[in-house]
Amino acid sequence: MLYAVIDIGSTTMRMAIYQISQNKLELVHKRKYTVGLASYVQDGIMTPEGIDKACEILNKFHAFLTSFNIKNVSAFTTAALRNAKNSEEAVAKIIERTGINLHIISGDQEATYDFIAATHDLDYNDGFIVDIGGASTELIRFADSKILHKISLPIGSLALHTKYCTDFLPNEAEIAQMVAEARKIINDAEEFKNITHTEICGIGGTCKGARMLYNEMYHKPDSNDAIPVDKIPEIISHFTRGHEFSDEDITILLKTVPDRLHTIIPGLIIANELAKIVNAHSITYKDAGMREGFLYTHVIKN
Repeated sequence: MLYAVIDIGSTTMRMAIYQISQNKLELVHKRKYTVGLASYVQDGIMTPEGIDKACEILNKFHAFLTSFNIKNVSAFTTAALRNAKNSEEAVAKIIERTGINLHIISGDQEATYDFIAATHDLDYNDGFIVDIGGASTELIRFADSKILHKISLPIGSLALHTKYCTDFLPNEAEIAQMVAEARKIINDAEEFKNITHTEICGIGGTCKGARMLYNEMYHKPDSNDAIPVDKIPEIISHFTRGHEFSDEDITILLKTVPDRLHTIIPGLIIANELAKIVNAHSITYKDAGMREGFLYTHVIKN
């Protein structure tokens, strides 16, 4: 069976098509558009321009699926629309204009899907799962392969960039402002209290981009999935605006994070503050997330 999952995030809109056979998932096709829907939210309201952009991409996805007669489709949106004051109205307009039945996924549901996907074949059973999105950061504290806490922090890579940065890459002052906000929000979360050390499993586009950027900078093989936490400040400093960038620096950025040039440093700032508070030595990237968790929950188990 072919099954399509459409995910409208704060930074990107993605469609992934899976072949499901014998309770196993195989990703056979994916498409992604970098839209930045979070930037269309003004005074807490998703603007008509943002709704237009979402409809434009969804109609492209719909046309593709229709061409190949793929009828099993689920579509959902996370913080991109969830946090908007007019979320229900915006979703209703999108459904009316695209014919795609779109659901708003709560932060709690998002965390559950992430957990199911990330722990499907994880090497350890105690730690944090982290998904740094454009408008929010979803975390799961788990032990003995069971969820202890689900945390949705109101801080994301695109939101930080939009609020503080005046160019693609931040300068030192802008970095200081982003660090201060990230640190305050993370330190205020009760779930991080009294944790002396734990592992972090990173999922989603920010962690994937960070892994690719680290591997390229430090000449690691593509198969490496671990980012040492002590290297994250080095990466942030290396790509701080105001420093002189070499052709090699620019090539590395364009090669590894072409769709996240403006959000990768804010995302790394969030990752670094999270790692510091739980005393993690590294962040391990896992190529699984909400879409796979959704399918494991609602399709394969049926």
